[in-house]
Amino acid sequence: MNPLTNMRNVLKLSELELRRTSEKGSWHDMYKNSAWIFVGGFPYTLTEGDLICIFSQYGEIVNINLVRDKDTGKSKGFCFICYDDQRSTILAVDNLNGIKILGNSLRVDHVADYKPPKEKNKNKGDLRNNSESYAPVSRS
Repeated sequence: MNPLTNMRNVLKLSELELRRTSEKGSWHDMYKNSAWIFVGGFPYTLTEGDLICIFSQYGEIVNINLVRDKDTGKSKGFCFICYDDQRSTILAVDNLNGIKILGNSLRVDHVADYKPPKEKNKNKGDLRNNSESYAPVSRS
């Protein structure tokens, strides 16, 4: 197929999607009350710092919960991340879902009703000075 024809088709699809989205809204709208995402499938060797480096390119991260084995303390290869602004979740889901990190494909998705676990050290994983539950910041 001609690359120019291909590009025209992509532009037509984009226009149709924009019209549809403005009329009905985006599928992301179901998660507009949550600034949390789920990240799974990454190598067990990645740390909170590694994940923050990868995911902070789409916004300020205010909380991360890297899920670990209770006995060994080793990563289970998934985590939950909370952004300061809910719009960052859309960027992260759209741009990072399916990418490969050290040979593993990431699964990145919205989380509707995530509640961070209560821990002995209540600020563990919390990147702000307080440990309140974070709601999305409305910037529109």
